[in-house]
Amino acid sequence: MSGPKLPQADHRTNGGRQAGREIRDSVVVRFAGDSGDGMQTAGAQFGIEAALSGRDISTFPDYPAEIRAPAGTTYGVSAFQVHFGSQDVKTAGDELDVLVAMNPAALKVNVDDLGLGGTIVVDRGAFTDRNLKKAGYETSPLDDDSLAPYVLISLDITALTLRAVESFELSQKDAVRCRNMWALGLALWMFDGDKQATVEWVANKFAGRGKIAEANVAAISAGNAFGETAEMPSIAAGWTVNPADLDEGLYRTVSGTEALAWGLTSGLASSGLERMIFASYPITPASNLLHALARLRSHGVVTFQAEDEIAAACAAIGASYGGALGVTSSSGPGVALKGEAIGLAVGIELPLIIVNSQRAGPSTGMPTKTEQADLFQALYGRNSDAPAAVLAPATPTDCFEVGREAVRIATKFMTPVFVLTDAYLSSAAEPWRIPDVDSLPDFPVTFRTDPEGYHPFIRDPETLARPWVRPGTRGLEHRIGGIERDADTGNISYDPENHDRMTAIRAERIERIAEYIPEQIVDSGPAAGPLAVVGWGSTYGAISKAVEGSRAAGLDASHVHLRWLSPFPRNLAELLGGFDRLLVPEVNAGQLLHVLRSRLGLRADGLNRITGRPFRIREIESAIRAALEETS
Repeated sequence: MSGPKLPQADHRTNGGRQAGREIRDSVVVRFAGDSGDGMQTAGAQFGIEAALSGRDISTFPDYPAEIRAPAGTTYGVSAFQVHFGSQDVKTAGDELDVLVAMNPAALKVNVDDLGLGGTIVVDRGAFTDRNLKKAGYETSPLDDDSLAPYVLISLDITALTLRAVESFELSQKDAVRCRNMWALGLALWMFDGDKQATVEWVANKFAGRGKIAEANVAAISAGNAFGETAEMPSIAAGWTVNPADLDEGLYRTVSGTEALAWGLTSGLASSGLERMIFASYPITPASNLLHALARLRSHGVVTFQAEDEIAAACAAIGASYGGALGVTSSSGPGVALKGEAIGLAVGIELPLIIVNSQRAGPSTGMPTKTEQADLFQALYGRNSDAPAAVLAPATPTDCFEVGREAVRIATKFMTPVFVLTDAYLSSAAEPWRIPDVDSLPDFPVTFRTDPEGYHPFIRDPETLARPWVRPGTRGLEHRIGGIERDADTGNISYDPENHDRMTAIRAERIERIAEYIPEQIVDSGPAAGPLAVVGWGSTYGAISKAVEGSRAAGLDASHVHLRWLSPFPRNLAELLGGFDRLLVPEVNAGQLLHVLRSRLGLRADGLNRITGRPFRIREIESAIRAALEETS
């Protein structure tokens, strides 16, 4: 969202640049181009520079599923959005203030997301007749009045880049590839940003590749200098976004995937276990978690790429049987293939963490697009009655705490635990205040060593968890497997009454988790009233800002956001019962809505968006207004 237009500031930073920059509370910038144009790199580095300068940020990478879609077509457009500001930034932004479009297809796909009066920076050199035709333009939008509602900055970025890197004698292909860095340099100038971190990153990224690093640094500097020296009255002197008022501490920019990897590893340390065995099979968008954890081997993490999904799940189960922490991950289609193995973990009652990076489906669906697709799958997607714990992070940084919590519950209750992240949370980034790891609470695991009265399914009277025994422990030799076991002896049993009893015990064990997790709180607004907006997972930011804006407009609404989805917090029914009406926004067809109605008997209405993209704040604000008007 654009910040309000404020008086001109007499502001000099970044090497004494010219004064007269317009101050904004926040700005949304999107870099867009062909999937080979380096837009993910340019956008990510722009976000890092914004964060390093003290702004709060939220990012949204958006890219095609194809490894290399046809160049110049709308199907191959890749984009990276950065929302940064001096205020509390919780979403990647509703509408764009600046669009950097590197070809006609990028302009066509993204221009409708630009706010009226917004700025478009285009690479005029890419607007050839051939590229215009590929993008579906009959005439060039640079020459007609279709872009009249916007401020157009038309530059031949390709030619300017080639000129900037000419002295390095690169191939034509390598020289043109530097244009994303030229555009980044200009964008950093436009927002009074520094470029030093990016220069250092480029030097490390292309170390040992001859003059590639030097050429990219030259392109950044040339784009930056162009903004400094060229006459561009259409953007005046650029904009300044002041630093955010953040709590004191050490910060870094972190994606949801990175935070989850560190949370799982931190949980491993707090549990006292020596090893985490992370077994997975590549699938978008889950594969990045394998990559992140592979870098943490010095912290007891062992990563294993299995031959298929069920093998990965079984390897993780075997690791837990051996006394390590077993973790596996996938997206919805892969979790479906793991289903039988997850059912085995339910039946033999071993800790197993399943990370589901949800994506738009069904089947292959839209692999790189986000969706809260798999709540039903996590709750019910196994044969028979096979309950598991389910929790979902709300933000990229929340993934750290959720990772730790998953380890705590899985090991305490000897149960599979689902962590439902999604394509948006996995790749989005925001500033994270690095915690003091020495102050994080421990939850040490205890392995049984006393053979007196032991059998595999003897239970803790409080949690109903069975004991965890390392194989080979003297006097505690035992066998477990997928066939039903006698509740009193641990032996194989086909007794119908015993099966009924064991089914009830497995369900009750999950319900008892509610006594060991916090009660549900209201995120904002009163604890009772005419309307609560109830969400879970990655809808947090949009709901939070929508409720905040609605309350500022005098509307009586509250926000309740669920981390725990199985079991529900023990006070949830009572809390939600204090509201006259419930509105449940979800990026699916209404899965939490169905569960709230069926399990808690609550009346609720859904707000559903299934486009592969997160909610916009204004969509939820409109629904809040409509719901309150109907209630009054």
